[in-house]
Amino acid sequence: MRLAFISDLHGNIHALTAVKRFLTENIVNGVIVVGDLVGYGASPGPVIDFVKREGWVTALGSSDMRVAIDLGLRSGRQGVADQVLTWTKRVLSPDQLDYLRRLPPGGRVTTPVGRVRYFHGSPHDPETRIDLMAPERELEALAETLAARVIVVAGSHVPFTRVVGETTFVDPGSVGLSLNHEPGADVAIVDCIGRKPKVSLHKVPYDYASSAFDIMAWNLPPVIADVIRTGRMG
Repeated sequence: MRLAFISDLHGNIHALTAVKRFLTENIVNGVIVVGDLVGYGASPGPVIDFVKREGWVTALGSSDMRVAIDLGLRSGRQGVADQVLTWTKRVLSPDQLDYLRRLPPGGRVTTPVGRVRYFHGSPHDPETRIDLMAPERELEALAETLAARVIVVAGSHVPFTRVVGETTFVDPGSVGLSLNHEPGADVAIVDCIGRKPKVSLHKVPYDYASSAFDIMAWNLPPVIADVIRTGRMG
């Protein structure tokens, strides 16, 4: 069993289309989206429609929750993320907003190597991020609580994998706004066969110029276009 995990699509339809081509060439048994379909990018509606059409299993992300559920803006903040989320609420259709509202906070998959758990932030809150660089004892306790051999989280926008004891922790990075100093769309493929899961992290090139142009065409913050082109913030 081979599973592809992607996250933080952030309204970047050009990156998502490239990922689909990549997964057509690298056959997997399933694709799981670990949240944040919207935010930052200029094509939130097309990204939602794309994921729905593909039938990919999807979890709720923090940006998805902020757009779909009226939680208000974070107190005292009007940064880049909040500016785009406010715009996103205006451009999504009622059906697209309803799709986001219905997303579960996470899920689990039973595989030949054991249980796989996935969620955007923490098991019950997309906005509470788990630190994969935490002391081993903290991650071991989490793995024991979840009874999982593979735990997939998201939100950092940086692809990462770490093995602690018998559990493999994975952050797929970001499809739409990768921050590991290399532009491109991030994909994690987990081979759930044999005695231990095997994780491969991939960087998929796409048409960065078109994504950056879309940001400018919609009069969204120019810094987002810069991040798309460079893979780094600031």
